[in-house]
Amino acid sequence: MTAVVEVRDAHVVHRARSGGLFRRDRVYALTGAGLSVAPGETVGVVGESGCGKSTLAKVLVGIERPVSGTVAFRGRDLWAMPAAERRTLVGAGTGMVFQDPSTALNRRLTVRRILRDPLDVHRRGTRAEREDRVRELMALVGLPRPLADALPGQLSGGQRQRVAIARALALDPDLVVADEPTSALDVSVRAQILNLLLDLKERLGLALVFVSHDIQTVRRMSDRVITMYLGRIVEETPAGRVTDAARHPYTRALFSATPGLLDPVDPIPLGGPVPSATRPPSGCPFRTRCWQADEVCAASMPDFSAASRPGHRYRCHHPVQEDQPTRDPARQEP
Repeated sequence: MTAVVEVRDAHVVHRARSGGLFRRDRVYALTGAGLSVAPGETVGVVGESGCGKSTLAKVLVGIERPVSGTVAFRGRDLWAMPAAERRTLVGAGTGMVFQDPSTALNRRLTVRRILRDPLDVHRRGTRAEREDRVRELMALVGLPRPLADALPGQLSGGQRQRVAIARALALDPDLVVADEPTSALDVSVRAQILNLLLDLKERLGLALVFVSHDIQTVRRMSDRVITMYLGRIVEETPAGRVTDAARHPYTRALFSATPGLLDPVDPIPLGGPVPSATRPPSGCPFRTRCWQADEVCAASMPDFSAASRPGHRYRCHHPVQEDQPTRDPARQEP
């Protein structure tokens, strides 16, 4: 099955404001990232702030161009084609839901104009057909028809995010990337938006990339979970195995930090300094906080190793054993 989007060995480097007079520091936002998303699949991306999740999301939809590596959409290299063709392909084939709907929507446009805008830009159908599509999109995400003439400022946070989701679906994309779509919403509204995304994914057969800090939500939403640390993908795990069978110590630490009522686990303490993206440590970047790190970890970054189950791979010199409960590492001193 051909992947909807595939990223290979992508590197993204930004210039920082810090550094010397003649040479500024570089921020290594993404390092050697590789990821493919199959049709109809949901891939969750987790990690701490600054780990490169949003950068990866922007690379997937062609907003961010990697300094090296390739991004292929429907088997075609995005950055090898003319700019106009790339805009058409990405604009029609992908949709993105941003973190804060209050800033992602033009506050001067009505809901009708916001939803019709992608149809106008890509010249989809006649004027009457575009108006019909706007009504269809509003019904799809559960927005009452009278809100078509409302401005974003007149809507609640949940309604604004529904508008943003409808806009992302306007052109029937193959891929939707949701970058922290519920973090700016009240807790009472988050479940509604998450259930809406799950429902739309099943009904429309979308490929979905779901980026979030809420790792338990990612586990619930996803078929596969990607763990990122300091710009690197360090583990790729089937969602059903990520809590108790993850091999990378960082993934175990992340999921140990979430509360659980049925089987609570003490959080795994992470000691040592948090490394800087401008001066990443040698070897494995997690070694400065890992309780199992040694000189081997400082010498080289390990390649991906395959776990016993298909679709599960990790990058660690000293992985946690698959049959070792997470509560055991939680008892160890960092």
